[in-house]
Amino acid sequence: MSEMQKPLAGLRVVELGTLIAGPFCTRIMAEFGAEVIKVESPDGGDPLRKWRKLYEGTSLWWYVQARNKKSVTANLKHPEGREFVRKLIAGADILVENFRPGVLEKLGLGWEQLKADNPELVMVRLSGFGQTGPYKDQPGFGAVGESMGGLRYITGFADRPPVRTGISIGDSIAALWGAIGALMALRHKEVNGGAGQVVDVALYEAVFAMMESLVPEFDVFGFVRERTGNIMPGITPSNTHTTKDGKHVTIGANGDAIFKRFMRAIGRPDLADDPDLADNAGRDARRDEIYGLIDAWCVQRDEPDVLATLAAAEVPSSRVYSAVDMFADPQFLARQMLESARLPDGKEFRMPGIVPKLSATPGSTEWLGPELGAHTAEVLAALGYAPGKIAELKANGAV
Repeated sequence: MSEMQKPLAGLRVVELGTLIAGPFCTRIMAEFGAEVIKVESPDGGDPLRKWRKLYEGTSLWWYVQARNKKSVTANLKHPEGREFVRKLIAGADILVENFRPGVLEKLGLGWEQLKADNPELVMVRLSGFGQTGPYKDQPGFGAVGESMGGLRYITGFADRPPVRTGISIGDSIAALWGAIGALMALRHKEVNGGAGQVVDVALYEAVFAMMESLVPEFDVFGFVRERTGNIMPGITPSNTHTTKDGKHVTIGANGDAIFKRFMRAIGRPDLADDPDLADNAGRDARRDEIYGLIDAWCVQRDEPDVLATLAAAEVPSSRVYSAVDMFADPQFLARQMLESARLPDGKEFRMPGIVPKLSATPGSTEWLGPELGAHTAEVLAALGYAPGKIAELKANGAV
């Protein structure tokens, strides 16, 4: 598929972001056809280039997070570097930034200045606490957002301290809200004839928005949701169980009809026909009993037997996948969720496929995360900078 057939083709997005939240937001846009120009410091660029596992000195994560993006360098402490970035944003549809509030204003790149240059601009601002409020000037990483937003408090087991999820989920959720907000702002311009606007995403609010019934349950009943391990409070049975061979299987049998099939499949027709267990409220009242018997059934059988029995009974279940499982799974392979690509030295590797799946205008990977500043000269030339001026800007440290 050509770039012009993708749903975001024709959009120019400027990224002033590092690490996770801002770059993940623009990655989504780049995968679906937007021209994303990532502005990096000439002094090493995005720290993500050096995070986690490195191959030949570059993070494998970088190659995925920056796929389909153009990299330009600009020294925001240099007046000509700032002038370059301001000209670039003046011709953009969307700007995504994740600096601490006030930093861009001090550089002359705040909303008021940019709006004067480009009234149609949609500016996505991702920060720990948002652009207003008493905490706005405090540093706030994803871990803080997850804690303040309520996620960490309810994650883990009741007899142990809170734990983090295995990924930087707060940053990623904020990135998704940023992409959604940007597209809503563009829709407003197209349909209502509106001008550009700011999309203000606070990491703690991005997490807080996912907290289901936590707020009304506390406000109406004074109920404080606590850590409950792998079960779903008030929804039974839904839990993770250990098999005879030491594997872990998640079973979600909380539908009324599913529960009946499940009980018959594990040899407990008496519980399938028990009127007290016919609905969720009745099952939840006896959840310790139910989970105990499921544990006892699973621990007597190896994982393949458990999964085959549940599949035959049409009970939702799954092994708890590691990367090893994903690479061998036919569903991942059939839906192209393990995409092959080649690193700069030609080594083949696999990376995550693109989500969501659009039937007519799917996203795709056109190139991997680029070398630092790989597109600087190209972008400067497109803005009207002459070759001699480009060389001068590089020589004086502006780019």
